[in-house]
Amino acid sequence: MARFTGPKGKIVRRFGVNIYGNDKYDRLLQRREDGPGQHGAKRFRKQSDYALQLIEKQKLRHSYGLLEKQFRRVFRKAQRMPGVTGDNMLVLLETRLDSLAFRAGLGRSLSQARQLVNHGHLKVNGQQVDIPSYQVREGDVVTFSDRENSRVLASRYLRENPRFSGGEWFSVDRETLTVKVNRLPLAEEINSPANEKLIVEYYSK
Repeated sequence: MARFTGPKGKIVRRFGVNIYGNDKYDRLLQRREDGPGQHGAKRFRKQSDYALQLIEKQKLRHSYGLLEKQFRRVFRKAQRMPGVTGDNMLVLLETRLDSLAFRAGLGRSLSQARQLVNHGHLKVNGQQVDIPSYQVREGDVVTFSDRENSRVLASRYLRENPRFSGGEWFSVDRETLTVKVNRLPLAEEINSPANEKLIVEYYSK
């Protein structure tokens, strides 16, 4: 299954939830409460347990822009970790390098933050990392590359995203264009658009 590259508004309307966190999708949902297409109203019909589980899985998968194979790999890793599988899954998704870059305001969208990583604009602990799925750890320091265009991008994105100043688990230094992972996030700190318990049920069958 290929990564979805069409209008994200269609995905938001299909689920009836702003899975991307952008304010414009809140406005879209206020204007158009039905799902996309001529059968959009069917979204409100009673659905089977399997359908509900599938929807929740798709919500979370789309919100992080992952292919099914990638998402399933995250789930299997979460299963092998001690603790609650659903919570582990959320933490693994949120501590991807592209996710952290987006949360820190280094990109206007998750896809843009992923491009920054892919193109080698970011470094972790002084080493260039171009793998979006790279898992950051407590104490990691994320900076922009020393390349001039990387520094220009950093200044522009942080200026365009003034509301991003860090969270409990990471901090952003706008002067040095640095993001520091203070600790790993707790599951309850992650604003998930989906019910992870239903996702666990979906993959556990």
